[in-house]
Amino acid sequence: MPDTSRSVLCVAVPAESGVARLYDAPNLADAYAVRLPDGTIDDPELLARFLFAHQPRWVAKLLSLRDALVAHFGIKTAKELRAAGSSSTRERVDIFRIYTRSAREIILGENDSHLDFRLSLLQQTRDTHEGSTRYLILSTVVHCHNGLGRFYILAIAPFHRLVVRSSLRRAARIGWPTA
Repeated sequence: MPDTSRSVLCVAVPAESGVARLYDAPNLADAYAVRLPDGTIDDPELLARFLFAHQPRWVAKLLSLRDALVAHFGIKTAKELRAAGSSSTRERVDIFRIYTRSAREIILGENDSHLDFRLSLLQQTRDTHEGSTRYLILSTVVHCHNGLGRFYILAIAPFHRLVVRSSLRRAARIGWPTA
């Protein structure tokens, strides 16, 4: 029997998410859900910080490769984003700028010359055959500004999906922080 607390499900971007209607025709829109065990903290920002602090090691290597490739095209690198946020870590989660916070959702992202993107981490309670169950849904929406943006998102989309699923699975395996 599969461990449902570690299963990552591909779902629709939740209608109640702040990113659901952000862009008229996003160039990428996806969402993945993972069950949150009872007792898991309910602060979306702390869940986001935990998730990005515990990514698989290969993700950092992949990000370094990405940075080496995109630096020549004027695209912001992770190193540049971290340096920009080093003076105010409260306004960033890892390399991502915080756009909005609420009791159930945090929206992160970045704007660049080639595209804008937003990540939502939304807690959602769903009724299941076991009763009410909390899920964390990580949604991504991307709006491209030009051909470079469309090429970039086409090239990285498979890696993006792999990173998101692996990161959620790893956080679940380690154990989400508890209240």
